[in-house]
Amino acid sequence: MQTNDHILQAIRIEKTFPGTRALDKVDFHLRRGEVHALLGENGAGKSTLIKCLTGAYRRDGGAILLDDAEVDPRDTFEAQALGIGTVYQEVNLLPNLTVAENLFLGRQPRRFGMVDARAMNRRARDLLADYELDIDVTRDLASYSVAIQQVVAIARAVDLSGKVLILDEPTASLDAHEVAMLFRIIRRLKARGLGIVFVTHFLEQVYEISDRITVLRNGQLVGTRETANLDRRELIAMMIGRELAAEIHAPRAEVRQGPLRYRFRNYGRKGRVRPFDLDVRAGEVVGMAGLLGSGRTETAELLFGAHRADSGGAEIDGRAVDLASPRAAIRHRFGFCPEDRKTSGIIGDLSVRENIVLALQARRGWTRPISRAEQNRLADHYIRALDIRTADREKPIKLLSGGNQQKAILARWLATEPEFLILDEPTRGIDVGAHAEIVKLIEALREKGLSLIVVSSEIEELVAYSTRVIVLRDRAHVAELDGSRITASEIVEAIAATNERRTS
Repeated sequence: MQTNDHILQAIRIEKTFPGTRALDKVDFHLRRGEVHALLGENGAGKSTLIKCLTGAYRRDGGAILLDDAEVDPRDTFEAQALGIGTVYQEVNLLPNLTVAENLFLGRQPRRFGMVDARAMNRRARDLLADYELDIDVTRDLASYSVAIQQVVAIARAVDLSGKVLILDEPTASLDAHEVAMLFRIIRRLKARGLGIVFVTHFLEQVYEISDRITVLRNGQLVGTRETANLDRRELIAMMIGRELAAEIHAPRAEVRQGPLRYRFRNYGRKGRVRPFDLDVRAGEVVGMAGLLGSGRTETAELLFGAHRADSGGAEIDGRAVDLASPRAAIRHRFGFCPEDRKTSGIIGDLSVRENIVLALQARRGWTRPISRAEQNRLADHYIRALDIRTADREKPIKLLSGGNQQKAILARWLATEPEFLILDEPTRGIDVGAHAEIVKLIEALREKGLSLIVVSSEIEELVAYSTRVIVLRDRAHVAELDGSRITASEIVEAIAATNERRTS
């Protein structure tokens, strides 16, 4: 497919890592003067495709065409020289240098062999004037907001490259005013004929700024559509891979719930999740649904004290509590299984036994060590109870399968005898057998009277065991479903609803 309408074309791109086919013959075509949204859930292949386009990765197959000529960037510097610039969510500049120094780093104007600071500062002011940005370019970049830093990064990338601009989650840390400022700049660049790739998880922003949408899933191209002609419900079906409207679920059995135990009012943190109200009863599973980046994990971390709320308050059994840290949450018998078990859950070089007793030991404090005999008893008990497949309790946990690592993390928190358990993607990346066992365990814990919050991308899974489902979108709680309304189609409708049609 070669046409002058396209400034950048990726044709049948392939990339394989050990045990994973990250990109499987993916096509992507970017027009001149368009904003093209690149969407997909975790593991879809978005980041890998971007890295192949920018030379950060060497592709294993396929071709890249820029202005209808085949190119093969061997690194990001060569990609920039060709005309492909990238700006990431975490601004990849040097905060301890001035704005002007960042704009012209590596290509400073010189006079008599020395950097001409006066000329550099003048050129920096002129460059930023094109972006309607009037700031002191002699101040350190770190002294400005994230939004200003993003604009500086964009100005540098466009000045270096000038054909294609890739924006990877540029609005993740911005407030509404800052997003509006960034979008004005994007529209100016679009009018100048740049092709802009926009990666985000915020659907409202996708529909506000993009001309076309490409969806990837599991390393494959799902499709490319004109934004104006793509219904939100259809977009979500493309992203999660199911035509959920046609699904039929058996009538839900009534679940006997205990008293109200946990109450969060106007609870939130700026930049992470908007203030929300949440009540949780004993013996209740509250599911949290939404696309990646919707605020599910941010809510879970806020409830556990991993990030401190800057609005509202929390109560347990009618008494106000301060969940200022995970340590405080653990004291109140909270437990939390994080989404990324390898980096935030397990300690790979420690044994299964040591990983299981870790949270209990932390709650007791290191002045009250758990005896080795007690550690062995606890480890053996949960290895049997959860059917953790390991040769023995002393085996390094990194040698276990993903499902068994997940069960060991669950064991860690069960050993603390929690009353409120937060599970973030407890079944992601594990085999079918372990998946079924963890779902059964969630039901069993609920029946014992535990209160659970379960974050999951598996909508049918949430439907199966949730007593209520909270739906999130764009870092806000936008709907609460209960009873007969807990169906896959209702959840998708709530995710897809525009601001004017939000379900409550």
